[in-house]
Amino acid sequence: MEYRLLGGSGLKVPALSFGAATFGGGNEFFKAWGSTDVAEATRLIDICLEAGVNLFDTADGYSNGQSEEILGHALKGKRERSLISTKAYFPMGDGPNDRGTSRYHLRQALEASLRRLGTDYVDIYHMHGFDALTPIEEVQDTLNTFVREGKVRYIAASNFSGWHLMKSLAVADRYGWTRFVGHQVYYSLVGREYEWELMPLGIDQRVGALVWSPLGWGRLTGKIRRGKPLPEVSRLHKTSEQGPPVADEFVYNVVDVLDAVAKETAKTIPQVALNWLLQRPTVSSIILGARNEEQLRQNLDAAGWKLTADQVARLDKASAVTPVYPYWHQRNFVERNPMPV
Repeated sequence: MEYRLLGGSGLKVPALSFGAATFGGGNEFFKAWGSTDVAEATRLIDICLEAGVNLFDTADGYSNGQSEEILGHALKGKRERSLISTKAYFPMGDGPNDRGTSRYHLRQALEASLRRLGTDYVDIYHMHGFDALTPIEEVQDTLNTFVREGKVRYIAASNFSGWHLMKSLAVADRYGWTRFVGHQVYYSLVGREYEWELMPLGIDQRVGALVWSPLGWGRLTGKIRRGKPLPEVSRLHKTSEQGPPVADEFVYNVVDVLDAVAKETAKTIPQVALNWLLQRPTVSSIILGARNEEQLRQNLDAAGWKLTADQVARLDKASAVTPVYPYWHQRNFVERNPMPV
């Protein structure tokens, strides 16, 4: 397994990591992702560790904490060989302070996550969303305190816009506090908006991307094709409205090229889609989801080889869309404002 630095930190993370959102299935939304129990989770984690995948990503909001609990049980006896990434932000109760990233809630959330995970520290702690009601100084000071206490090793954002992330970094720099070194983002061949502003920011500020839903919310599994209905087992049956909107014809056009490249490389469509992401600037790790052992092993084979420059160019062309303003305007002046991709 290839290991990459997480942004501007000294922490090396595997190019492929494992997402535990499928653990638990505590509500209808997460049941559509999966409902892995402790026994199956333990088996999947053992397979990951054998392959050199030692970063496991979860969140307190995944199945109301069940994902963290199952991950904690599955990692018993393996904690020192593993990196744990978890998050806070979404509601974890009915109280007015049971959500967001206030000092009150973050302290409550971190201590609860540590209990569920059965550990005394988290390797990467993400803000699962931007809280516009809490002063950024309060958030960054609290996170810096967690790092100084040894309860958190590194901090990261998730789903921030460009100004959210840049202002957070500026506040941390102003006071000499620990800064975000990672940003967990949605990025795929059918969702390339990350490239417009967040990727240039990541390059400039040395913030590594940890990519979630790299197969486009299940659209790049190879099972969704022109003229065919959705497969019987697909999260899109229940979660398409919560996920990123993508035109069907656009997906089909991208899958057509993926199919051709897959045949050339003797790889699967998901493996090609994941390998394309591994070659993008700022990408530190791609978070894989898997319902079962077979799916996990197939996804792990996305690493250890490279698409050719021609294959990458064809995929780039098939998945390109006109960016929104001001990015389309800026691309007219690349001599003075070069784009990273």
